[in-house]
Amino acid sequence: MVKINKQKSVELSAAADDHLIIAGLDEAGRGPWAGPIVACAYIEKGRVTRVKIDDSKKLNQAQREAAYELLVQTGDFGVGVAEVEEIDKLGLARANRLAFRRALEGLTMRPDLVLIDGKDKIDPATTLNIPCKTVIKGDSAIRAISCASIIAKVTRDRLMDRLALRYPKYHFEEHKGYGTALHRRLLKQHGACAIHRQSFKPVQMLLQTSLIDE
Repeated sequence: MVKINKQKSVELSAAADDHLIIAGLDEAGRGPWAGPIVACAYIEKGRVTRVKIDDSKKLNQAQREAAYELLVQTGDFGVGVAEVEEIDKLGLARANRLAFRRALEGLTMRPDLVLIDGKDKIDPATTLNIPCKTVIKGDSAIRAISCASIIAKVTRDRLMDRLALRYPKYHFEEHKGYGTALHRRLLKQHGACAIHRQSFKPVQMLLQTSLIDE
């Protein structure tokens, strides 16, 4: 686990300029009650300057969409998905690492170093035996991770919008599967659908409460 301050961020940028290929790795969707985890590995090949690059959570939808369109045109990236069935079977941490590995497998370039947002312990198999470091708040401190976070977030949001058309009763386009008051009410009213994470305790508790109310 690595804590990155501004000086360290500058040092890593300098290393990247010195022909060290760095991939940022981040995910979207660990917390929701429904839908997959989507991870992205990103290698910046040409610096994007016309849009704001930051932690995707700090950007509004329009900013994320604008950044996404330029990032996918200029960088090398891979997207990995862990489906709901895999989350329920493997647990959140293992499913997240599975999405990470799939994202790295989607790169056309092999990085020299993978920088990962968070503090979880990452095994060598997850990063395809590429050296890696975890970075607390890396999606704000490390540009490559910020890029990855934007692509992961936009990709997942678009996927949840498509799933909302398949399951219109749940209004996934509004909450993206997170445990909002609206989602809580609809889950209690309609029960779970195929993309709900039934291994999650909040989902289990709401479903049990719904049965009791009936």
